[in-house]
Amino acid sequence: MKDAFKRTELLIGADNLLKLKNSSIALFGAGGVGGFAAEALARSGIGEITVFDNDVIAESNLNRQIIATADNIGEDKTEALKKRLKSINPDITVNVNKVFYLPENADAFDLSVYDYVIDAVDTVAAKLEIITRATAAGVPVITCMGTGGKTDPAGLKVEVIEKTKGCPLARVVRRELVKRGIKGVKAVYSEETHIMQGCAEDAEKRTTGRVCPPSMIFVPGTAGLMLAREVVFDLIKNN
Repeated sequence: MKDAFKRTELLIGADNLLKLKNSSIALFGAGGVGGFAAEALARSGIGEITVFDNDVIAESNLNRQIIATADNIGEDKTEALKKRLKSINPDITVNVNKVFYLPENADAFDLSVYDYVIDAVDTVAAKLEIITRATAAGVPVITCMGTGGKTDPAGLKVEVIEKTKGCPLARVVRRELVKRGIKGVKAVYSEETHIMQGCAEDAEKRTTGRVCPPSMIFVPGTAGLMLAREVVFDLIKNN
């Protein structure tokens, strides 16, 4: 695979490519956003990715999640992502944690061992815990705000969380981070008006109040690529 990253090296240089190879990333969420982020990281030469997700691939994921195919429905997303990334770069190290990361289990995972943390989950409690723990560990973290109910990838922006606007999820996260004294966290977000339609995926999710927002591949996929781009160029910026 000596030519796999030849064009990347031409663009960023051998030293920076080596920096990426020696970098370890924690990725929370292997869905519509996280899957694209992981793919871009692997194709950029990142040497190690640790994935946190407890979900399985469903038929409803086929319209937007890069890891989902008709052949792997029912498979753990972490395992499907690992296989995909290893098929792209056999030399990459992919660690999987089949867990729904929350404050109750966060102590089991040391975020200080990573060079960068990516938050691509959609649960507020999990997002806040990921950002808080990474910040406390002194590890750079980037978070993704809501991508459901949106159709225009050109509306996506990268900004520190306190400067985001127009995104309901960002508003909640921003408010809670202020309470914790956390500022300066990068966020990928969109100011596009949210299309307020949704469906309950099954009876259990209706009972728990979890609904599936309308979504297509364009915005979550682009958001994932933007997350990965920020990580890659932050890592090599001061190399």
